Amino acid sequence: MWIVVPLQLVLEFPEKTRPGNFTHSPFQCPDMSRSPTVPSSVELVKAADIKVIAALGDSLTTAIGANATNVLGIPIEFRHVSWSIGGHGSYQDVITLANIVRLFNPNVLGAAPAKTVHGTSAPLSETGFNLAVTGHNTFNLPGQTRHLIDTLRNYEGLNFDEDWKLLTILIGMNDICDYCKDKVPRMIVNVVQILPMETLRQVQRPTPGCLLQRAFCSCLIKPGAGSPDLKELVEINLEFQKRLEQLLYSDSFFREDFAVVLQPFMKHADPPRLPSGKIDMTFFTHDCFHFTIKGHEELAKGLWNNMFQPDGGKFMVSSFSDPIELICPPMDHPYIYTRPAKTGQSTIPVVPRSAVPTRANLLLSPLVVLAGILSWSITALASL
Repeated sequence: MWIVVPLQLVLEFPEKTRPGNFTHSPFQCPDMSRSPTVPSSVELVKAADIKVIAALGDSLTTAIGANATNVLGIPIEFRHVSWSIGGHGSYQDVITLANIVRLFNPNVLGAAPAKTVHGTSAPLSETGFNLAVTGHNTFNLPGQTRHLIDTLRNYEGLNFDEDWKLLTILIGMNDICDYCKDKVPRMIVNVVQILPMETLRQVQRPTPGCLLQRAFCSCLIKPGAGSPDLKELVEINLEFQKRLEQLLYSDSFFREDFAVVLQPFMKHADPPRLPSGKIDMTFFTHDCFHFTIKGHEELAKGLWNNMFQPDGGKFMVSSFSDPIELICPPMDHPYIYTRPAKTGQSTIPVVPRSAVPTRANLLLSPLVVLAGILSWSITALASL
């Protein structure tokens, strides 16, 4: 069944890559019900049991420029269409994780309802529980986390102790930081693996907006092809991914009512390409760096699918050229997968420090320290 998008949505989202009256086909699953009673175990939480959705991170989560019609719109944060928490319209208007969860629980709290402007303060009535901040890195995550905890504790209509919460964190090319310094009961945390960044150098077009790319990620864009600086950055990218896996592929982050899950769907993802092999620029904003709504929708679908796949069987995108097809929660396991496949210490081999260039060692030192803090913090949480 197809429906026509209301006029206000067409005006709000002047579609750049598909007709204005386009809507997504309805998404239905055999079982979309909630549990008979509120589950006490993190392993028995169904999509309909989620009552609160939240997100932390940087400009990819604030959705900066995601629906900008020209370069002047880049400072606008289109939080309401952000892949992990956007709450604009419905699933048929914009695919976001929040809008997918709403199909199972229409009353979920926290979806971002509006746009904001980078650099200006905005109330919860505009951000929802999308508390990501454009320009932040992992050193800023403790502040974001403190803000989230205080917000959840004091939000009217939210039962902090009893409601199940779904938090998604995606942060960029810096390092891993501790993001939980207080006890948050009944929470599932999606930590999303970062992209391989090198191919983003190919996202280019001869426009003034693309010059902003050099400001957003100069370390990636400025080095020459094959240069030592570029090779070093690629090593950092791979090491970041490996250390995140070493940190999270264990049961150190799992307890009865709390779990941290690494969702790896972007680990090997190649940018979307046209049949000619060139980058499909309809996925990228006018700054040639951030995603448009089209890209955000694919991220939302990839994250949702990973949530209902076990460790060792999680889907990984090889290329965003092929649209991701949403899956339903399996009938024999309708719960979000939270328990790691392997318990104890990770068996993923550690890359010798000597294998990383000298300057990379210096860059990774804070990552190692902060990863240790994160491990200690969540272990402490589990013992509270």
